[in-house]
Amino acid sequence: MAEIRNRFLVFFCTFSLVSTACLSKPYRFSSLNVSSSLHSTLSLFSSQFQIYSQQQQLNTIEDQQDTLSVQIHTRAYLHAPVKSHKDYKALTKSRLARDTSRVNSLISKAELAVRGLTHSALSNPVETLLSESDLAAPVTSGTSQGSGEYFSRVGVGYPAKQYYMVIDTGSDVTWLQCEPCSDCYQQTDPIYTPSSSSTYSPLTCSSQQCSSLEVSACRNGGCLYQVSYGDGSYTVGDFVTDTVSFGPSGSVSKVAIGCGHDNEGLFVGAAGLLGLGGGPLSLTSQLKATSFSYCLVDRDSARTSTLEFNSAIPSGSVTAPILKNNKLNTFYYIGLTGFSVGGQQVSIPPSLFSMDDSGSGGVIVDSGTAITRLPTQAYNSLRDAFTRLTQHLKSAPSVALFDTCYDFSSMSSVKVPTVAMHFAGGQSLNLPAKNYLIPVDSSGTFCFAFAETASSMSIIGNVQQQGTRVYFDLGRSVMAFSQNNC
Repeated sequence: MAEIRNRFLVFFCTFSLVSTACLSKPYRFSSLNVSSSLHSTLSLFSSQFQIYSQQQQLNTIEDQQDTLSVQIHTRAYLHAPVKSHKDYKALTKSRLARDTSRVNSLISKAELAVRGLTHSALSNPVETLLSESDLAAPVTSGTSQGSGEYFSRVGVGYPAKQYYMVIDTGSDVTWLQCEPCSDCYQQTDPIYTPSSSSTYSPLTCSSQQCSSLEVSACRNGGCLYQVSYGDGSYTVGDFVTDTVSFGPSGSVSKVAIGCGHDNEGLFVGAAGLLGLGGGPLSLTSQLKATSFSYCLVDRDSARTSTLEFNSAIPSGSVTAPILKNNKLNTFYYIGLTGFSVGGQQVSIPPSLFSMDDSGSGGVIVDSGTAITRLPTQAYNSLRDAFTRLTQHLKSAPSVALFDTCYDFSSMSSVKVPTVAMHFAGGQSLNLPAKNYLIPVDSSGTFCFAFAETASSMSIIGNVQQQGTRVYFDLGRSVMAFSQNNC
């Protein structure tokens, strides 16, 4: 009945300019397909999912592209959840734990930059982490699951050998595990061997690339690198150049990458990481790319999408300005001004999303963070606006960092309030219901996929980005969102 009334008000207001009924704008609702979401959670732990994923992996053929393009795969594609988690709820808690480590890492990096510090001021020298005796040690398996959720298939060396690499817009240095290993975690592909590539070339300490590293050292004239992450993980090794290939779409020579001999607690399954940040050492900067884009498929799906460089901006995209932080060039800050729920603007001071003169605050878009984090006041306002319109739905106990959850176990679909993000310039992005209400188990518990942070910096995570091509126009400093464009 309420839905019929809402439709009537929309119809009535279209043809009447004086009716008092139009003064009370009806709330907007969207449909969440509960059955489909729960089917995906169950499929992850089925043999059919594993067989399908393996077949996709074996049969994948890159299509010829005018731009540089590689495929994107989900974590489940490489690292089967059934092997390390007893059920979907355990998988959810593992994902959220990784996500918290990721968020702490980004916030720490931002805070250090604002204070004018780098990790080198807090870390031990590289030489203490990588010694000659370490290089003779055997390969060992890592125990941490890391924070990588999406991987691309990239070729390294000449002739090229293919590796699964985490895509990361929150860091700059591209690296992969490298023989001889002092300490290497388990990965899907064979570990990279420098002698197998005719284009492998160590960088000297006097090279521009070496001087651009946050943490570096010299050994026998060669440049050593170290990259540390907020959860205590790190990678250490030789800083070199080699050829990087993007399937049949092309290759680029003399790309500076880390050849990691000591890699602690990082991304099990992947060979390393593609740094897609805005700094001078990032892959995008080294490719001199004018743009790049990615589309992140549902993490519970075995489907794939693409990571593209120098492609055209999708028509009909929602756009927002990319903002510059003079203290930190790695992150992609975006002009977010607020949210609406049910089609009504949420009362949140825009200042909560702005960056101050010191470089604090602001909003970044990150491929590696799952759950969008908002300052406490902003999160509380958004959550309260949502719960006011969902009082008729059966609530469920909180799960980990989620304090707003629902029991949809008896439903195949449900109407929920719409949620939209509003950007500087006046455009808005309406989120699909599955991008803000996500299953946390296989029995019908769904949670509101936002969380609070004590930091002044907000992070738009990949759950909200799923199914949307996110386009970074680096030349015009514009970010674009194109839904259903994977």
